[in-house]
Amino acid sequence: MSLCLEARKLACERDDRWLFRDLELVIRGGEVLRVEGPNGSGKTTLLKILSGQLTDYRGELFWQEEPLRKARRDFLANLLYLGHAPGVKAALTPLENLAWYQALAGAGSAEADRMSALEAVGLAGFEDLPAGQLSAGQQRRVALARLELTPRPLWILDEPFTAIDREGVADLEARLAAHVQAGGSVVLTTHQALHVPVPMRRIRLGEGHGHVAS
Repeated sequence: MSLCLEARKLACERDDRWLFRDLELVIRGGEVLRVEGPNGSGKTTLLKILSGQLTDYRGELFWQEEPLRKARRDFLANLLYLGHAPGVKAALTPLENLAWYQALAGAGSAEADRMSALEAVGLAGFEDLPAGQLSAGQQRRVALARLELTPRPLWILDEPFTAIDREGVADLEARLAAHVQAGGSVVLTTHQALHVPVPMRRIRLGEGHGHVAS
């Protein structure tokens, strides 16, 4: 499948202020789209719109050239979204959190697969501890293990580098590059300087509009 998510004339207003207007973009496989802008410029809002979580906007989204409202089921089956917060349940262990994620996604996996995903993000040995006892960086790694466990071509990631150390940053950059080189697509926000040897475009939000820069 040739991946294609398109926004046409996208606009969103908050508190009588336009975050962006007449925003046009196309997200295809084999590239990274980095969303930039100062705090409050609408980066998270845009990611939530692109991932189908928010509907109070103007314009239209298309998935595989069909209006997203008609292709929503197929779109969600191809999407992996990670929000700014890790979304980890403190009372559950990392293994249990991954099982919970899989259940929400309507997919199953063996415990061995979940263990492999945790090992890939450096959490071997922590799999049976309550997540509430883990550091912020380790909780982020639990969320990032979903990238290993759930094969989806479109990744939308809100500040995925938050709280992880230098080694974790390098590992995640390698994972992003591998995903894009395999034909996947990544849309992300980050304050981290990205070092990924793949095509990357940028869109900057601010001053009531958005514009794309190569």
